[in-house]
Amino acid sequence: MDEIMRRRVYGADHDDPDPGPRPGRVYRELVGGPLDGLLLDVTGWTGVALADGTALITEIGSYGAGGRAEYGPRANEPYKWDWRGDTP
Repeated sequence: MDEIMRRRVYGADHDDPDPGPRPGRVYRELVGGPLDGLLLDVTGWTGVALADGTALITEIGSYGAGGRAEYGPRANEPYKWDWRGDTP
């Protein structure tokens, strides 16, 4: 758990002195692609949304500013979300 608490959360401001996870929130680890190693706050997401995954805005993907990186749950480790590719 200590390793998770030191990680940066997707969407946290770069100037935030504490960009890590917050107590009482639910996270998924992003694996691979441009957002590798970040945590995604999925607190309050529905079961369907958690099963489907999501496309996250990123400037460092294949499509630059405004592009998205798609991530979804790993079959045998649903708390890890694997990169599926980039989309415009």
